[in-house]
Amino acid sequence: MWPLVLEMIRMDRPHLTREELEPYWMPFTGNRQFKADPRMIVASEGVFLVDDSGRRVLDGLSGLWCCGVGHNRREIAEAVNAQLQTLDYAPAFQFGHPGAFALASRLKAITPVGLDYAFFTNSGSEAVDTALKMARAYWRLRGKSGKTRFIGRARGYHGVNYGGVSVGGIPANVEPFGPVLETALLSSTLLPENAFSRGIPAAGLELAEELIALIARFGADQIAAVIVEPVVGSGGVVPPPLGYLERLRAICDENEILLIFDEVITGLGRCGAMTAAEVFGVVPDIMTLAKQLTNGAIPMGAVMASAPIYEAFMNAGAPQHLLEFNHGYTYSGHPVGCAAALAVLDILEQEALPQRVAKEAMYFEDVLHELKGAPHLRDIRNFGFAGGLQLAPMEGDPTRRPFEVAMRMWHKGFYVRYGGDIIALGLPFIMERNEIDSLVTALGEVLDELD
Repeated sequence: MWPLVLEMIRMDRPHLTREELEPYWMPFTGNRQFKADPRMIVASEGVFLVDDSGRRVLDGLSGLWCCGVGHNRREIAEAVNAQLQTLDYAPAFQFGHPGAFALASRLKAITPVGLDYAFFTNSGSEAVDTALKMARAYWRLRGKSGKTRFIGRARGYHGVNYGGVSVGGIPANVEPFGPVLETALLSSTLLPENAFSRGIPAAGLELAEELIALIARFGADQIAAVIVEPVVGSGGVVPPPLGYLERLRAICDENEILLIFDEVITGLGRCGAMTAAEVFGVVPDIMTLAKQLTNGAIPMGAVMASAPIYEAFMNAGAPQHLLEFNHGYTYSGHPVGCAAALAVLDILEQEALPQRVAKEAMYFEDVLHELKGAPHLRDIRNFGFAGGLQLAPMEGDPTRRPFEVAMRMWHKGFYVRYGGDIIALGLPFIMERNEIDSLVTALGEVLDELD
């Protein structure tokens, strides 16, 4: 198959001109640099992307953390095609279709006990904003309307909608847009003493106690929820210190504060289980899911809520025909998205891919940490099939060196993510050991080549 595909690309896919490139305002991209030196992806298969010259490029980030079961899975394509030929769309408000109820039941079964209700969105950003609105509305229904404040964490990433950037801890995602929701941030758990830790770092549990200080400052009666990624993803792949998440859970319980886990990246396999909550043994009140939900095939996200939260809305005393939660999207629970998601869950379960990640994560850890001592490398972090390399800043421009690494990797035939001072890796769950070796070896070569 591959030789034919590559030949068709060379023959039928001419490079776009600058004029053809110009109208598209690209997201999270240096548009000027890209349009001067485009990197066009035109096909994919398994763990490889294909560019417009027919080169195979090893996908070191699972797309954008979202294609863990591999690209162009026949099972997903067939499920989507069958759904499109049966029911392409159903109104999401006041009407339903079987796929949404089937998917909600599947998600209930694979998320921690107590997260019993699924609300569907179209992305991780929408899932986060939905979770925040859900938390505020819940406390109003409980007669505690003063509980409106949220606590996030430095280096946290919770999408790009206004709620998400408000609770996120990446200043560059907030500063260009002016005032957002009033929030407070816990300190990042990225500590110098944990540099080059393998997996869960030992130091930093005491940082959870900052939540007690914030409660003393604002009052528990003013705080609706704490939101964290169990393992920080886009902010640099930062696993939590030993016992940290458990302590956050205990403090929230003691002070009637909801705990939200943003599992948009960590959910559905990347940490070696269906959820990071399962790995760490900590159950949040609300969990967001998205990226791996449809393997990137169709935009979709979900919010899993506990029974007490759902029941507060259902038991508010309003007539049955009235809306309990004035929130939703035209494409919530889209039939085609649900079909894709159900096919993905089948693959994850039938091929035991979360278990495969758990088994192979130690090999990935060993290979990745062999880079210790490479030029410009300040830290290596890993958990499951996620890894982060923190690079020393280039004089005058701390963001330049990761960009240079990523561009050189692309030209060598490898795709990795760069941002801030980080190179991020998010391996497809099906990646073989020889492919892991080639990816990490190339990273070492590039670091050696850089000034």
